Amino acid sequence: MPANTTAPSGTTGSAGGKTGRKKGRRARLIVIVLVLALVAGIGYGAFWSVSTVRASYPQTTGSLKLDGLDGTVDVKRDSYGIPQLYADSDADLFRAQGFVQAQDRFWEMDVRRHLTAGRLSEMFGSGQVETDAFLRTLGWHKVAQEEYDDVLSEDTKKNLQAYADGVNAYLEGRDGKDISVEYAALGLTNDYKPAKWTPVDSVAWLKAMAWDLRGNMQDEIDRSLMTSRLDTKQIEDLYPDYPYDKHDPIVSEGAISSVTGKFDSEATASASLGSTTVAGATDGLNTQLASLSDTLDEIPALLGPNGTGIGSNSWVVSGEYTTTGQPLLANDPHLAPQLPSLWYQMGLHCREISAKCQYDTAGYTFSGMPGVIIGHNQDIAWGFTNLGADVTDLFLEKVSADGYLYDGKVKPFTVREETIKVAGGKSRKITVRETNNGPLVSDRDSELEKVGQKAPVTNAAPDRADGYAVALKWTALDPGHSMDAVFELNRAKDFTSFRKAAQHFEVPSQNLIYADTKGNIGYQAPGKIPVRLKGDGTMPSPGWSSEYGWKKESIPFDELPYEYNPERGYIVTANQAVIGEEYPYLLTKDWGYGTRSQRINDLIQSKIKGGGKISTEDMQKMQMDNTSEIAALLVPKLLKINIADKNVREAQKLLEGWDSTQEPDSAAAAYFNAVWRNILKLAFGDKLPKELRVEGECLNVPRADTSGPVDEQNTLVRECGRRDADTAQPDGGDRWYQVVKNLLDDQDSDWWKSPKSGRDTATETRDQLFARAMKDARWELTAKLGKDITTWSWGRLHQLNLKNQTLGTEGPGLLQRVLNRGPWNLGGGEAAVNATGWNAAGGYEVVWVPSMRMVVNVGDWDKSRWINLTGASGHAFSAHYTDQTDKWVNGELLDWSFGTNAVAHTTKDTLTLKP
Repeated sequence: MPANTTAPSGTTGSAGGKTGRKKGRRARLIVIVLVLALVAGIGYGAFWSVSTVRASYPQTTGSLKLDGLDGTVDVKRDSYGIPQLYADSDADLFRAQGFVQAQDRFWEMDVRRHLTAGRLSEMFGSGQVETDAFLRTLGWHKVAQEEYDDVLSEDTKKNLQAYADGVNAYLEGRDGKDISVEYAALGLTNDYKPAKWTPVDSVAWLKAMAWDLRGNMQDEIDRSLMTSRLDTKQIEDLYPDYPYDKHDPIVSEGAISSVTGKFDSEATASASLGSTTVAGATDGLNTQLASLSDTLDEIPALLGPNGTGIGSNSWVVSGEYTTTGQPLLANDPHLAPQLPSLWYQMGLHCREISAKCQYDTAGYTFSGMPGVIIGHNQDIAWGFTNLGADVTDLFLEKVSADGYLYDGKVKPFTVREETIKVAGGKSRKITVRETNNGPLVSDRDSELEKVGQKAPVTNAAPDRADGYAVALKWTALDPGHSMDAVFELNRAKDFTSFRKAAQHFEVPSQNLIYADTKGNIGYQAPGKIPVRLKGDGTMPSPGWSSEYGWKKESIPFDELPYEYNPERGYIVTANQAVIGEEYPYLLTKDWGYGTRSQRINDLIQSKIKGGGKISTEDMQKMQMDNTSEIAALLVPKLLKINIADKNVREAQKLLEGWDSTQEPDSAAAAYFNAVWRNILKLAFGDKLPKELRVEGECLNVPRADTSGPVDEQNTLVRECGRRDADTAQPDGGDRWYQVVKNLLDDQDSDWWKSPKSGRDTATETRDQLFARAMKDARWELTAKLGKDITTWSWGRLHQLNLKNQTLGTEGPGLLQRVLNRGPWNLGGGEAAVNATGWNAAGGYEVVWVPSMRMVVNVGDWDKSRWINLTGASGHAFSAHYTDQTDKWVNGELLDWSFGTNAVAHTTKDTLTLKP
């Protein structure tokens, strides 16, 4: 029987007892033998050589036969292996795209489609059953199938089928080892064979995108969990209002409704704010929500840790203020660092535009998906950032064996059975139950079966009995047109056709920026965004009452914010509030707090007000801006504190004269960020419930049932954190900037009080806590970087490691060293424009990055520039595996050829695909 193999990134399997551990060790030993064989060219029972490793490398020159083509397709690759495709029909173009992406990235594509379908266990064994069960409960692949069958246009279906045909043409006749070295490893422990690609496999990827960009679901859980330790006022302190007076929203000029130019107050009056939950109904939910949060940590976050860290920068400047006289557009999405990069650079060109062949576009796409996601065509350019709309709600459900309670009556569940096939083991069957609010996600954890016996509830809530189940309502669980929108964007010619495409981009809800060759710039907020009957979606709602829930119709597209040629001459989107407080619909209560966006606004304004023009190089420099806003605010306070300890004083002096820029060689940046991390821990982190703190970090806290004075001998218990380090709180993002700003002038706030610890005395004031944080930071960095502060640097703390997203993450150390790359010492930081994010609760390692950067020179397309985090290839030993990374680290961009002559000039390899 095959042993279990390792799991994908972000997943962990159950221990499975001694037998499971023995199997795991056996699998690891097999993989180690394989790696030794691959590297050294020897093997046990088989001959492994360099030719075995290279067997999966793509053919990039000469010619190949590709069944189904109507004509020839040229695949021109530059010195970085980036392909530009030339064809005479849409079908040939997308068939070739599928073939070429499979050449470079099929292992990544295959793992991704198993994730989106809840079928990881078929590849990686029983350790993935729980993850698969949760994903089957969400039903991503089921909804994608419904979209393909019933919703998407015929043209979109044809393109998807052509793409799938191209992938399958590549797979035809190839064994696993001929596709990727990872299959060679997998083949020693599993008889898995890749199945044919289907159009639905491509559509389902949009559901994974939507999941990772789903908005405030984690905040909704976290606020509920905080009720076990904090009161309402304290929770409000930690989730302050958006600072509209300091940080500009995206839209401040122009129309909102393209139909009326105003709002229908009667239609939008339901967007009331305030608490959503029946009083007392969530008090007993900590067990459920903590377990749900643990389950969410198990799901691979393909785009990055969910929350305010997932973001992006994009901005566009009118030609009135540029050196080119045409718009310049920049974009850099902030996502999880992974190897290969999530993005795949590509050009899709019809040799002649016609009804038969409609595309001439280039940019960034995802392996496994046809078309271009972000980029430009011959007429327009566009970029994305996450809008962050609240498109998920958790509903408490009163359930029984017969169904769920709704308005005093028991309604039957919608039920479906799912079979999970397991490599090397027996198949598992699960039952998915759904209410009118969505699937019961609480069914996927044994701890959630009977909960809430002690939950304090009021008469407004039903009898608790066995507690409450938790259902997830999410816009992405309804079939939609987002795949149509991808192709419509690629063909758009002007702002009108761009907005028409945006209308179909329902999930995930994104900020779309725009520029065209006629000099116009614009912005559109698209998305299927719910209108709530009652409440604001910040806490779980009672599912048993029809007073809550969503209206049947979402916010009308014509009432979503947009701008076209605003008078100020530029548009900035960086996950800040979209529009001011006067907007009558509720988009979300959990915006990013606008630190990055305001810095970009300020940089643009300073250039314009100084009479200068913005160049492509200026846009590139802005993307690398390392300034720390929180440092600029706190350093003057820190320097005023009298420090007696000479070693701590020595570190404090690093901050004197520091300009708050976070260069990789900066000792001051290293020390400040360590101080910031310790301020957050002392003031907030140690006061949060265990469900939000880092797993394994333990504190002595008062017993829950203790009243009166705290006696260490009788009333303190050891309590350890439970949250994954990448998603723990306080994460140090710009929400925490705003929290500290609001408290900074109150020296005696209760948040500055911290108990005695070891030799440290208790703190009672802000400056006492800051002094203790400076001391703790000094000794933390001494342990990490050495006692000599002249050797300190931010980059030594703040490192990027690129990990292969399957065997390179959970595999044995030797295999990880073969598949992974790094470390690189980075500058930038949390909420800087150069957003190399780190989680202050978990440490300093980079957990999200500008996953690509581009600056589009509109109209003069061949002077545009771009860079990817890694490289074009997913093959671990390819020259194009990480050949862009060093340049990415240094803030460099590659020339981006688009026109036929420019592409010809930069072409290194040409492959002709023939019918």
